[in-house]
Formats: sequence, C-alpha cells, structure tokens
Amino acid sequence: MNDNSINIIITALLPLTACILVVQVNPYHALVIRGVLGAIAALVYAVLGAADVALTEALMGTLLSITLYAVAVRSSLVLRLGVLEEGTDTKGTKGSRLMADLRTLLDKHYMRLEVVPYNDLQALDRALMDKEVHATCLRKVLPEEGDLETPHPESQTDLLAIRVQRIYEILQAELSSPKTVLTYVKVPNLEEKH
Repeated sequence: MNDNSINIIITALLPLTACILVVQVNPYHALVIRGVLGAIAALVYAVLGAADVALTEALMGTLLSITLYAVAVRSSLVLRLGVLEEGTDTKGTKGSRLMADLRTLLDKHYMRLEVVPYNDLQALDRALMDKEVHATCLRKVLPEEGDLETPHPESQTDLLAIRVQRIYEILQAELSSPKTVLTYVKVPNLEEKH
C-alpha cells in the first residue's frame, strides 16, 4: 500500500464514524464515538499536513466538547421526582413497587431517578409549578368498595403528576402498574406569570 491509499482509508473513516454516531441511541455511547470522530479528524488533518488544525481539533473539538457534552448528558438525563417526606427514605424506595418500576423503566431510556423529599403538600405542589421537579408522587390509601371505614394497605394508589410531556408519554405507554394514576400537568412558563 502506498501513502495515497492510506490517506484515502483514513479519510473514509471520517464519514463512516459520523454515520455510526448519528444512529446511536445511548447518549454515552455517542459520547465515546464523538471522541473517536474527533481523533480521526485530528489524524486526517495531521496526515494532510495541517498540524495546527489537528492540534486545535484534538484539544478543542475533541477534549473540550466531549467534556461539555458529558456534563450536559449527565445533568439532563435525570427525572427529579418530588415526594412527601413522611414515609419515604432518602432514596425514595420504602419498599415501593412504583419506585422500582420507575427506576427500571428510566434505565431503559438511559435516565436516572432522583427523589426529592418535601415537608408538606403545598411545598410539593409549589416545587412542580416552579419547575424544581419534573414530577410529583403522592400515595393515597383508598377504601375498598363496601368498606368505607378501614382502608387496606393493598388499596394504595400512587398519583403521579408529570409536567414534562415526553416523560408523561413514556410513562403512559410503558408503566404497567394498575395502582398508578398518571396526570399531565401543564405548567405555565415563568415569563407568562408576570
């Protein structure tokens, strides 16, 4: 192989890597492939004799952008769920089947669940309206039919109020718990309040 054919092969890697990057579903895999794409671009520039552009691509286009993308992906792929403090530990688990189902479902979409406890119902509602949380969860114990006096623990219903349309659609389609009631809450923008 001569130098010209090696240059063609290295240059052909650039669009091939870009196509692989575009079809990635997992954002963390996309970050890794973006790093590979930047490294190949820097290699192409170096092979073609543009060492200064290669160094700029390696430092700015690859290292800095990957770091910024990683921070953005890590912070944006989280569902902040507001719950009442009573009866919930700091992880929001308390043996709740709903929390386990939510974590499993969100893992499929490469998201994390962050449970944020609040002292009372007003603070919980205000957090949703002020966009501090993406959703709220309340556990209601409803009496069984014919038994209005003593509700049974099995008759607990989880009420999820969600302010993000896409998360609501995902949960509505994939959350299979019959004891969970989903509600989409349209929250006005902060500019609209004034």
